[in-house]
Amino acid sequence: MRRDLCSAVIKVSMKTDQFISMENQSPKQQRLSTGIDGLDSILLGGLTPERVYLVEGNPGSGKTTLAIQFLLEGVKQRETGLYITLSETTHELRAVAQSHGWNLDGISLFELVNEDGLDLDAGQSVLYPSELELAETTKNVMRQVEQLQPSRVVFDSLSEMRLLAQNPLRYRRQILALKQFFSLRNCTVLLLDDKTSDTGDLQLHSLAHGVISLEQSAQEFGRERRRLRISKMRGIKFDGGFHDFNIETGGIRVFPRLVAVGSGAPFNNAPQSTGSAGLDQMLGGGLVPGTSTLLTGPSGVGKTTAAIRCALTALERGEHVVYYLFDEGISTLLGRSAKLGMNLRPYIDNHQLLMHHVDPAELSAGEFAWHVRQAVEERGARFLVLDSLNAYLHAMPGERFLLLQMHELLSYLGQHGMTTLLLLGQHGLIGDIRCDLDLSYLSDGILAFRFFESQGMILSAITVIKSRTGNHERSIRELRLSEGQGLQVGEAICDFEGILSGLPNYRGAAPMLQAAAPA
Repeated sequence: MRRDLCSAVIKVSMKTDQFISMENQSPKQQRLSTGIDGLDSILLGGLTPERVYLVEGNPGSGKTTLAIQFLLEGVKQRETGLYITLSETTHELRAVAQSHGWNLDGISLFELVNEDGLDLDAGQSVLYPSELELAETTKNVMRQVEQLQPSRVVFDSLSEMRLLAQNPLRYRRQILALKQFFSLRNCTVLLLDDKTSDTGDLQLHSLAHGVISLEQSAQEFGRERRRLRISKMRGIKFDGGFHDFNIETGGIRVFPRLVAVGSGAPFNNAPQSTGSAGLDQMLGGGLVPGTSTLLTGPSGVGKTTAAIRCALTALERGEHVVYYLFDEGISTLLGRSAKLGMNLRPYIDNHQLLMHHVDPAELSAGEFAWHVRQAVEERGARFLVLDSLNAYLHAMPGERFLLLQMHELLSYLGQHGMTTLLLLGQHGLIGDIRCDLDLSYLSDGILAFRFFESQGMILSAITVIKSRTGNHERSIRELRLSEGQGLQVGEAICDFEGILSGLPNYRGAAPMLQAAAPA
Protein backbone atom coordinates (compact mmCIF):
# COMPACT_ATOMS: atom_id res chain seq x y z
CA MET A 1 0.00 0.00 0.00
CA ARG A 2 2.87 2.33 0.83
CA ARG A 3 4.52 1.45 -2.48
CA ASP A 4 1.30 2.29 -4.33
CA LEU A 5 1.09 5.57 -2.43
CA CYS A 6 4.73 6.44 -3.22
CA SER A 7 4.18 5.54 -6.86
CA ALA A 8 1.12 7.77 -7.01
CA VAL A 9 3.04 10.65 -5.40
CA ILE A 10 5.87 10.25 -7.95
CA LYS A 11 3.41 10.30 -10.84
CA VAL A 12 1.67 13.39 -9.50
CA SER A 13 5.06 15.05 -8.95
CA MET A 14 6.13 14.27 -12.53
CA LYS A 15 2.88 15.67 -13.92
CA THR A 16 3.24 18.73 -11.73
CA ASP A 17 6.80 19.31 -12.96
CA GLN A 18 5.63 18.98 -16.56
CA PHE A 19 2.79 21.43 -15.90
CA ILE A 20 5.14 23.97 -14.29
CA SER A 21 7.61 23.57 -17.15
CA MET A 22 4.86 24.18 -19.72
CA GLU A 23 3.56 27.18 -17.79
CA ASN A 24 7.03 28.69 -17.59
CA GLN A 25 7.44 28.37 -21.35
CA SER A 26 4.04 29.69 -22.44
CA PRO A 27 4.63 33.40 -21.64
CA LYS A 28 7.78 33.32 -23.76
CA GLN A 29 5.94 31.84 -26.71
CA GLN A 30 3.01 34.21 -27.03
CA ARG A 31 1.53 37.43 -25.68
CA LEU A 32 -2.01 38.68 -26.10
CA SER A 33 -2.50 42.34 -27.00
CA THR A 34 -4.95 44.30 -24.85
CA GLY A 35 -5.74 46.67 -27.72
CA ILE A 36 -4.15 49.57 -25.82
CA ASP A 37 -0.62 50.32 -27.01
CA GLY A 38 0.53 52.00 -23.81
CA LEU A 39 -0.78 49.16 -21.65
CA ASP A 40 0.92 46.56 -23.85
CA SER A 41 4.14 48.56 -23.46
CA ILE A 42 3.83 48.48 -19.67
CA LEU A 43 3.22 44.72 -19.85
CA LEU A 44 6.27 44.39 -22.15
CA GLY A 45 4.19 42.84 -24.91
CA GLY A 46 0.76 42.07 -23.50
CA LEU A 47 -1.07 39.53 -21.37
CA THR A 48 -0.40 35.83 -21.04
CA PRO A 49 -3.24 34.15 -22.98
CA GLU A 50 -5.78 31.76 -21.45
CA ARG A 51 -5.64 33.29 -17.97
CA VAL A 52 -8.10 35.11 -15.70
CA TYR A 53 -7.33 38.75 -14.89
CA LEU A 54 -8.91 41.22 -12.51
CA VAL A 55 -9.53 44.82 -13.60
CA GLU A 56 -10.53 46.84 -10.56
CA GLY A 57 -11.37 50.49 -10.06
CA ASN A 58 -13.99 52.86 -8.72
CA PRO A 59 -17.01 53.68 -10.90
CA GLY A 60 -15.96 55.99 -13.73
CA SER A 61 -12.31 54.98 -13.71
CA GLY A 62 -12.47 53.38 -17.19
CA LYS A 63 -12.99 49.65 -16.63
CA THR A 64 -15.76 49.24 -19.22
CA THR A 65 -13.85 51.20 -21.86
CA LEU A 66 -10.75 49.07 -21.28
CA ALA A 67 -12.78 45.87 -21.48
CA ILE A 68 -14.45 46.83 -24.76
CA GLN A 69 -11.09 47.75 -26.30
CA PHE A 70 -9.81 44.34 -25.20
CA LEU A 71 -12.66 42.60 -27.02
CA LEU A 72 -12.34 44.82 -30.11
CA GLU A 73 -8.69 43.85 -30.40
CA GLY A 74 -9.85 40.25 -30.45
CA VAL A 75 -12.20 41.05 -33.34
CA LYS A 76 -9.21 42.45 -35.25
CA GLN A 77 -7.38 39.17 -34.59
CA ARG A 78 -10.45 37.20 -35.74
CA GLU A 79 -11.13 35.94 -32.22
CA THR A 80 -14.57 35.41 -30.70
CA GLY A 81 -15.47 37.83 -27.92
CA LEU A 82 -18.18 37.67 -25.24
CA TYR A 83 -19.26 40.48 -22.91
CA ILE A 84 -21.31 39.21 -19.94
CA THR A 85 -22.97 42.03 -18.02
CA LEU A 86 -24.86 42.08 -14.76
CA SER A 87 -24.52 45.81 -14.06
CA GLU A 88 -25.19 47.48 -17.43
CA THR A 89 -27.67 46.87 -20.20
CA THR A 90 -26.62 46.03 -23.73
CA HIS A 91 -28.18 49.32 -24.82
CA GLU A 92 -25.86 51.21 -22.46
CA LEU A 93 -22.83 49.27 -23.71
CA ARG A 94 -23.66 50.08 -27.32
CA ALA A 95 -24.08 53.75 -26.38
CA VAL A 96 -20.61 53.74 -24.82
CA ALA A 97 -19.18 52.14 -27.95
CA GLN A 98 -20.97 54.64 -30.18
CA SER A 99 -19.49 57.56 -28.24
CA HIS A 100 -16.03 56.26 -29.18
CA GLY A 101 -16.96 55.47 -32.79
CA TRP A 102 -16.81 51.69 -32.25
CA ASN A 103 -18.88 48.95 -33.82
CA LEU A 104 -19.74 46.02 -31.52
CA ASP A 105 -21.22 43.78 -34.22
CA GLY A 106 -18.36 41.30 -33.88
CA ILE A 107 -18.86 40.94 -30.10
CA SER A 108 -21.56 38.87 -28.39
CA LEU A 109 -23.32 40.77 -25.60
CA PHE A 110 -25.09 38.70 -22.94
CA GLU A 111 -27.22 40.49 -20.36
CA LEU A 112 -27.85 38.31 -17.31
CA VAL A 113 -30.39 40.73 -15.87
CA ASN A 114 -33.28 41.30 -18.30
CA GLU A 115 -36.87 42.48 -17.99
CA ASP A 116 -38.10 39.01 -17.01
CA GLY A 117 -35.53 38.75 -14.23
CA LEU A 118 -36.61 42.11 -12.81
CA ASP A 119 -40.32 41.22 -12.79
CA LEU A 120 -41.51 41.31 -9.18
CA ASP A 121 -44.22 38.77 -9.96
CA ALA A 122 -41.75 36.24 -11.32
CA GLY A 123 -41.17 33.12 -9.31
CA GLN A 124 -37.45 33.71 -9.39
CA SER A 125 -35.27 36.77 -9.81
CA VAL A 126 -31.56 36.70 -10.59
CA LEU A 127 -31.27 39.52 -8.07
CA TYR A 128 -32.87 37.46 -5.30
CA PRO A 129 -30.05 36.90 -2.74
CA SER A 130 -30.13 33.13 -2.42
CA GLU A 131 -27.72 30.33 -3.03
CA LEU A 132 -30.08 28.98 -5.68
CA GLU A 133 -29.97 32.20 -7.67
CA LEU A 134 -26.18 32.39 -7.39
CA ALA A 135 -25.90 28.91 -8.84
CA GLU A 136 -28.37 29.79 -11.59
CA THR A 137 -26.36 32.88 -12.51
CA THR A 138 -23.17 30.85 -12.71
CA LYS A 139 -24.87 28.24 -14.88
CA ASN A 140 -26.09 30.94 -17.27
CA VAL A 141 -22.53 32.20 -17.66
CA MET A 142 -21.20 28.72 -18.33
CA ARG A 143 -24.02 28.01 -20.78
CA GLN A 144 -23.13 31.07 -22.86
CA VAL A 145 -19.44 30.18 -22.89
CA GLU A 146 -20.17 26.60 -23.93
CA GLN A 147 -22.42 27.80 -26.74
CA LEU A 148 -20.15 30.53 -28.21
CA GLN A 149 -16.69 29.07 -27.43
CA PRO A 150 -15.15 32.59 -27.09
CA SER A 151 -11.43 33.32 -26.93
CA ARG A 152 -11.91 36.53 -24.95
CA VAL A 153 -14.47 37.04 -22.20
CA VAL A 154 -15.38 40.07 -20.07
CA PHE A 155 -17.43 39.56 -16.90
CA ASP A 156 -19.01 42.83 -15.63
CA SER A 157 -19.13 42.94 -12.69
CA LEU A 158 -18.14 40.95 -9.63
CA SER A 159 -19.90 43.30 -7.21
CA GLU A 160 -23.27 41.80 -8.20
CA MET A 161 -21.85 38.30 -7.80
CA ARG A 162 -20.63 39.29 -4.34
CA LEU A 163 -24.11 40.47 -3.36
CA LEU A 164 -25.67 37.24 -4.55
CA ALA A 165 -23.20 35.14 -2.58
CA GLN A 166 -23.66 37.04 0.71
CA ASN A 167 -21.07 34.74 2.23
CA PRO A 168 -17.30 35.23 1.60
CA LEU A 169 -16.67 31.49 1.46
CA ARG A 170 -19.48 30.89 -1.03
CA TYR A 171 -18.31 33.88 -3.10
CA ARG A 172 -14.74 32.58 -3.23
CA ARG A 173 -15.90 29.13 -4.26
CA GLN A 174 -17.99 30.55 -7.11
CA ILE A 175 -15.10 32.67 -8.42
CA LEU A 176 -12.76 29.70 -8.15
CA ALA A 177 -15.26 27.53 -10.02
CA LEU A 178 -15.50 30.12 -12.80
CA LYS A 179 -11.71 30.33 -12.99
CA GLN A 180 -11.40 26.57 -13.37
CA PHE A 181 -14.20 26.52 -15.94
CA PHE A 182 -12.56 29.23 -18.09
CA SER A 183 -9.09 27.70 -17.82
CA LEU A 184 -10.33 24.44 -19.36
CA ARG A 185 -11.83 26.28 -22.34
CA ASN A 186 -8.81 28.33 -23.45
CA CYS A 187 -10.42 31.66 -22.56
CA THR A 188 -8.64 34.89 -21.64
CA VAL A 189 -10.97 36.54 -19.14
CA LEU A 190 -11.24 40.02 -17.64
CA LEU A 191 -13.21 40.15 -14.40
CA LEU A 192 -14.34 43.72 -13.64
CA ASP A 193 -14.77 44.85 -10.05
CA ASP A 194 -15.91 48.32 -8.96
CA LYS A 195 -14.38 48.02 -5.45
CA THR A 196 -17.69 48.67 -3.69
CA SER A 197 -16.93 46.16 -0.93
CA ASP A 198 -16.37 47.60 2.54
CA THR A 199 -12.80 46.37 2.70
CA GLY A 200 -10.19 45.54 0.12
CA ASP A 201 -11.09 42.23 -1.44
CA LEU A 202 -7.74 40.46 -1.49
CA GLN A 203 -9.45 37.16 -2.28
CA LEU A 204 -9.81 38.27 -5.87
CA HIS A 205 -6.13 39.24 -6.00
CA SER A 206 -5.09 35.81 -4.86
CA LEU A 207 -7.29 34.01 -7.39
CA ALA A 208 -6.49 36.17 -10.42
CA HIS A 209 -3.44 35.59 -12.60
CA GLY A 210 -2.95 39.35 -12.84
CA VAL A 211 -4.48 42.53 -11.42
CA ILE A 212 -4.82 45.90 -13.19
CA SER A 213 -5.89 48.68 -10.83
CA LEU A 214 -7.47 51.88 -12.21
CA GLU A 215 -7.75 55.10 -10.22
CA GLN A 216 -9.49 58.43 -10.75
CA SER A 217 -8.90 61.52 -8.61
CA ALA A 218 -10.64 64.89 -8.83
CA GLN A 219 -8.55 68.05 -8.80
CA GLU A 220 -9.59 71.28 -7.12
CA PHE A 221 -9.24 72.93 -10.51
CA GLY A 222 -8.93 71.43 -13.96
CA ARG A 223 -9.52 67.97 -15.38
CA GLU A 224 -9.61 64.87 -13.23
CA ARG A 225 -6.49 62.70 -13.20
CA ARG A 226 -6.54 59.01 -14.07
CA ARG A 227 -3.77 56.51 -13.53
CA LEU A 228 -3.31 52.74 -13.52
CA ARG A 229 -0.98 50.27 -11.87
CA ILE A 230 -0.19 46.62 -12.46
CA SER A 231 -0.69 45.30 -8.94
CA LYS A 232 0.19 41.73 -9.86
CA MET A 233 1.15 39.74 -12.91
CA ARG A 234 2.36 36.16 -12.61
CA GLY A 235 5.13 34.82 -14.80
CA ILE A 236 6.01 37.99 -16.74
CA LYS A 237 7.93 41.18 -16.12
CA PHE A 238 6.19 44.54 -16.25
CA ASP A 239 6.86 48.20 -15.55
CA GLY A 240 5.71 48.85 -12.01
CA GLY A 241 4.44 52.05 -10.47
CA PHE A 242 1.63 54.36 -11.52
CA HIS A 243 1.08 55.31 -15.16
CA ASP A 244 -1.16 58.21 -16.20
CA PHE A 245 -3.91 57.63 -18.76
CA ASN A 246 -6.77 59.52 -20.40
CA ILE A 247 -10.15 58.44 -21.72
CA GLU A 248 -10.58 60.14 -25.08
CA THR A 249 -12.82 59.70 -28.08
CA GLY A 250 -11.49 56.46 -29.50
CA GLY A 251 -10.64 54.80 -26.19
CA ILE A 252 -8.02 54.80 -23.47
CA ARG A 253 -4.59 56.29 -24.06
CA VAL A 254 -1.98 55.17 -21.54
CA PHE A 255 1.22 57.14 -20.97
CA PRO A 256 3.84 54.70 -19.64
CA ARG A 257 5.97 56.08 -16.84
CA LEU A 258 9.24 57.46 -18.16
CA VAL A 259 12.23 55.26 -17.31
CA ALA A 260 15.53 56.80 -18.40
CA VAL A 261 17.88 53.90 -17.64
CA GLY A 262 19.24 52.25 -20.77
CA SER A 263 17.44 54.52 -23.26
CA GLY A 264 20.42 56.48 -24.54
CA ALA A 265 22.16 56.73 -27.91
CA PRO A 266 25.62 57.98 -29.00
CA PHE A 267 25.89 61.72 -29.79
CA ASN A 268 28.45 64.48 -30.35
CA ASN A 269 28.98 66.48 -27.16
CA ALA A 270 30.98 69.34 -28.68
CA PRO A 271 29.77 72.77 -27.40
CA GLN A 272 27.29 74.55 -29.68
CA SER A 273 27.02 78.32 -30.03
CA THR A 274 24.12 80.19 -28.43
CA GLY A 275 24.17 82.84 -31.15
CA SER A 276 25.71 85.43 -28.81
CA ALA A 277 29.49 85.72 -28.70
CA GLY A 278 29.39 87.21 -25.21
CA LEU A 279 27.15 84.44 -23.86
CA ASP A 280 29.34 81.77 -25.51
CA GLN A 281 32.36 83.26 -23.80
CA MET A 282 30.62 83.22 -20.42
CA LEU A 283 29.61 79.55 -20.87
CA GLY A 284 33.11 78.49 -21.89
CA GLY A 285 32.24 77.84 -25.53
CA GLY A 286 28.44 77.47 -25.62
CA LEU A 287 25.77 74.92 -24.71
CA VAL A 288 26.83 71.27 -24.64
CA PRO A 289 24.46 68.61 -26.08
CA GLY A 290 23.27 66.15 -23.47
CA THR A 291 23.11 68.80 -20.74
CA SER A 292 20.38 70.90 -19.15
CA THR A 293 20.75 74.59 -18.30
CA LEU A 294 18.56 76.38 -15.78
CA LEU A 295 17.71 80.02 -16.53
CA THR A 296 16.55 81.62 -13.31
CA GLY A 297 15.54 85.16 -12.44
CA PRO A 298 12.57 87.48 -11.84
CA SER A 299 9.81 88.02 -14.39
CA GLY A 300 10.71 90.27 -17.34
CA VAL A 301 14.46 90.09 -16.89
CA GLY A 302 15.13 88.38 -20.25
CA LYS A 303 15.04 84.61 -19.64
CA THR A 304 12.63 83.83 -22.46
CA THR A 305 14.47 86.06 -24.93
CA ALA A 306 17.77 84.37 -24.10
CA ALA A 307 16.13 80.96 -24.60
CA ILE A 308 14.67 82.08 -27.95
CA ARG A 309 18.11 83.28 -29.09
CA CYS A 310 19.64 79.87 -28.28
CA ALA A 311 16.75 78.00 -29.92
CA LEU A 312 16.92 80.12 -33.08
CA THR A 313 20.64 79.41 -33.41
CA ALA A 314 19.91 75.68 -33.14
CA LEU A 315 17.26 76.06 -35.87
CA GLU A 316 19.76 77.86 -38.08
CA ARG A 317 22.11 74.89 -37.63
CA GLY A 318 19.35 72.65 -39.00
CA GLU A 319 18.33 71.05 -35.69
CA HIS A 320 14.73 70.28 -34.77
CA VAL A 321 13.55 72.25 -31.75
CA VAL A 322 10.55 71.71 -29.47
CA TYR A 323 9.34 74.59 -27.29
CA TYR A 324 6.84 73.99 -24.45
CA LEU A 325 5.18 77.23 -23.44
CA PHE A 326 3.19 77.27 -20.20
CA ASP A 327 2.80 80.97 -19.38
CA GLU A 328 2.85 83.22 -22.45
CA GLY A 329 0.65 82.90 -25.53
CA ILE A 330 2.31 81.63 -28.70
CA SER A 331 1.22 84.63 -30.81
CA THR A 332 2.54 87.05 -28.18
CA LEU A 333 5.89 85.26 -28.02
CA LEU A 334 6.25 85.14 -31.81
CA GLY A 335 5.38 88.82 -32.17
CA ARG A 336 7.80 89.92 -29.47
CA SER A 337 10.60 87.77 -30.84
CA ALA A 338 10.10 89.15 -34.37
CA LYS A 339 10.46 92.72 -33.07
CA LEU A 340 13.79 91.74 -31.52
CA GLY A 341 15.02 90.44 -34.88
CA MET A 342 14.36 86.76 -34.13
CA ASN A 343 11.65 85.56 -36.54
CA LEU A 344 10.52 82.04 -35.70
CA ARG A 345 7.54 81.82 -38.05
CA PRO A 346 9.42 80.27 -41.05
CA TYR A 347 10.66 77.42 -38.86
CA ILE A 348 7.15 76.71 -37.59
CA ASP A 349 5.85 76.65 -41.16
CA ASN A 350 8.46 74.09 -42.27
CA HIS A 351 7.82 71.99 -39.11
CA GLN A 352 11.40 72.36 -37.89
CA LEU A 353 10.12 74.15 -34.77
CA LEU A 354 7.36 72.49 -32.77
CA MET A 355 5.80 74.94 -30.32
CA HIS A 356 3.22 73.68 -27.81
CA HIS A 357 1.13 75.84 -25.51
CA VAL A 358 0.57 73.67 -22.45
CA ASP A 359 -2.34 74.08 -20.03
CA PRO A 360 -1.12 72.64 -16.70
CA ALA A 361 -4.72 72.27 -15.49
CA GLU A 362 -5.43 69.81 -18.33
CA LEU A 363 -2.11 67.99 -18.74
CA SER A 364 -0.72 65.42 -16.32
CA ALA A 365 3.00 64.93 -15.75
CA GLY A 366 2.93 61.49 -17.35
CA GLU A 367 1.23 62.81 -20.48
CA PHE A 368 3.78 65.65 -20.72
CA ALA A 369 6.67 63.19 -20.49
CA TRP A 370 5.00 61.11 -23.23
CA HIS A 371 4.84 64.17 -25.50
CA VAL A 372 8.53 64.81 -24.87
CA ARG A 373 9.37 61.22 -25.82
CA GLN A 374 7.34 61.55 -29.02
CA ALA A 375 9.25 64.72 -29.96
CA VAL A 376 12.63 63.09 -29.30
CA GLU A 377 12.09 59.61 -30.72
CA GLU A 378 9.71 60.29 -33.60
CA ARG A 379 10.38 63.90 -34.67
CA GLY A 380 14.13 63.80 -34.02
CA ALA A 381 14.21 66.93 -31.81
CA ARG A 382 17.65 67.87 -30.47
CA PHE A 383 16.87 71.08 -28.60
CA LEU A 384 14.15 71.54 -25.97
CA VAL A 385 12.90 74.57 -24.04
CA LEU A 386 10.53 74.33 -21.08
CA ASP A 387 9.08 77.76 -20.28
CA SER A 388 8.47 77.71 -17.40
CA LEU A 389 8.86 75.30 -14.51
CA ASN A 390 6.63 77.45 -12.29
CA ALA A 391 3.50 76.54 -14.25
CA TYR A 392 4.69 72.93 -14.64
CA LEU A 393 4.87 72.67 -10.86
CA HIS A 394 1.12 73.23 -10.60
CA ALA A 395 0.45 70.22 -12.82
CA MET A 396 1.98 67.94 -10.18
CA PRO A 397 0.32 66.70 -6.98
CA GLY A 398 3.33 67.65 -4.84
CA GLU A 399 6.80 69.12 -5.02
CA ARG A 400 8.60 65.87 -4.27
CA PHE A 401 6.91 64.26 -7.28
CA LEU A 402 8.04 67.12 -9.50
CA LEU A 403 11.66 66.63 -8.44
CA LEU A 404 11.51 62.90 -9.15
CA GLN A 405 9.76 63.48 -12.46
CA MET A 406 12.24 66.16 -13.53
CA HIS A 407 15.20 63.99 -12.51
CA GLU A 408 13.96 61.14 -14.71
CA LEU A 409 13.06 63.48 -17.58
CA LEU A 410 16.42 65.28 -17.56
CA SER A 411 18.27 61.98 -17.39
CA TYR A 412 16.32 60.73 -20.40
CA LEU A 413 16.99 63.91 -22.39
CA GLY A 414 20.67 63.85 -21.48
CA GLN A 415 21.09 60.25 -22.63
CA HIS A 416 19.59 61.19 -26.00
CA GLY A 417 21.95 64.13 -26.54
CA MET A 418 19.27 66.79 -26.08
CA THR A 419 20.23 70.37 -25.28
CA THR A 420 17.66 71.42 -22.67
CA LEU A 421 16.82 74.88 -21.34
CA LEU A 422 14.65 75.14 -18.22
CA LEU A 423 13.20 78.53 -17.26
CA LEU A 424 12.36 79.16 -13.61
CA GLY A 425 10.80 82.44 -12.52
CA GLN A 426 11.63 83.85 -9.10
CA HIS A 427 9.45 85.92 -6.80
CA GLY A 428 10.42 89.56 -6.38
CA LEU A 429 12.28 92.07 -8.53
CA ILE A 430 15.09 93.30 -6.29
CA GLY A 431 16.35 92.48 -2.82
CA ASP A 432 15.27 89.10 -1.43
CA ILE A 433 14.39 86.91 -4.44
CA ARG A 434 12.94 83.43 -3.94
CA CYS A 435 11.60 80.59 -6.07
CA ASP A 436 9.04 77.82 -5.58
CA LEU A 437 11.62 75.04 -5.52
CA ASP A 438 15.32 74.37 -5.92
CA LEU A 439 16.31 72.54 -9.11
CA SER A 440 19.89 73.74 -9.12
CA TYR A 441 21.34 70.33 -8.24
CA LEU A 442 19.51 68.68 -11.16
CA SER A 443 20.83 71.10 -13.79
CA ASP A 444 24.23 70.87 -15.46
CA GLY A 445 24.46 74.64 -15.80
CA ILE A 446 22.80 77.68 -14.22
CA LEU A 447 22.35 81.12 -15.77
CA ALA A 448 21.23 83.72 -13.24
CA PHE A 449 19.45 86.92 -14.35
CA ARG A 450 19.08 90.00 -12.13
CA PHE A 451 17.75 93.56 -12.24
CA PHE A 452 19.91 96.40 -10.98
CA GLU A 453 19.67 100.19 -10.98
CA SER A 454 22.14 102.58 -12.61
CA GLN A 455 21.79 106.31 -13.26
CA GLY A 456 18.05 106.23 -12.73
CA MET A 457 17.46 103.24 -15.07
CA ILE A 458 16.58 99.60 -14.47
CA LEU A 459 19.14 97.37 -16.16
CA SER A 460 19.58 93.59 -16.43
CA ALA A 461 22.61 91.49 -15.56
CA ILE A 462 23.54 87.90 -16.36
CA THR A 463 26.09 85.50 -14.90
CA VAL A 464 26.96 81.81 -15.07
CA ILE A 465 26.78 80.31 -11.61
CA LYS A 466 27.43 76.67 -12.47
CA SER A 467 28.68 74.54 -15.36
CA ARG A 468 29.48 70.84 -15.12
CA THR A 469 30.94 70.61 -18.62
CA GLY A 470 34.02 72.83 -18.22
CA ASN A 471 35.43 76.13 -17.07
CA HIS A 472 33.05 79.07 -17.22
CA GLU A 473 33.43 82.78 -16.77
CA ARG A 474 32.62 83.98 -13.26
CA SER A 475 32.07 87.61 -14.11
CA ILE A 476 28.74 89.44 -14.16
CA ARG A 477 27.79 91.09 -17.44
CA GLU A 478 25.08 93.47 -18.50
CA LEU A 479 22.24 92.08 -20.61
CA ARG A 480 20.29 94.28 -22.97
CA LEU A 481 17.28 93.57 -25.22
CA SER A 482 16.75 95.94 -28.13
CA GLU A 483 14.53 95.96 -31.21
CA GLY A 484 16.33 94.78 -34.31
CA GLN A 485 19.47 93.77 -32.40
CA GLY A 486 17.92 91.18 -30.12
CA LEU A 487 20.01 90.02 -27.19
CA GLN A 488 23.23 91.88 -26.38
CA VAL A 489 25.75 90.84 -23.74
CA GLY A 490 28.15 93.56 -22.59
CA GLU A 491 31.55 93.42 -20.97
CA ALA A 492 32.13 92.36 -17.39
CA ILE A 493 30.69 94.80 -14.85
CA CYS A 494 33.63 95.66 -12.60
CA ASP A 495 32.38 98.89 -11.03
CA PHE A 496 29.34 97.47 -9.22
CA GLU A 497 29.05 95.39 -6.08
CA GLY A 498 25.95 93.59 -4.85
CA ILE A 499 24.25 93.08 -8.23
CA LEU A 500 23.11 89.53 -7.39
CA SER A 501 21.50 90.81 -4.21
CA GLY A 502 19.53 93.35 -6.25
CA LEU A 503 20.97 96.29 -4.26
CA PRO A 504 24.23 97.21 -6.04
CA ASN A 505 26.72 99.95 -5.17
CA TYR A 506 28.43 101.85 -7.99
CA ARG A 507 32.20 102.24 -7.44
CA GLY A 508 33.60 103.26 -10.84
CA ALA A 509 33.06 105.00 -14.14
CA ALA A 510 32.70 102.16 -16.67
CA PRO A 511 30.07 102.95 -19.33
CA MET A 512 26.98 100.74 -19.63
CA LEU A 513 25.53 99.40 -22.86
CA GLN A 514 22.79 102.03 -23.01
CA ALA A 515 25.41 104.78 -22.99
CA ALA A 516 27.03 103.37 -26.12
CA ALA A 517 23.74 102.63 -27.90
CA PRO A 518 22.59 105.04 -30.63
CA ALA A 519 19.91 107.51 -29.69
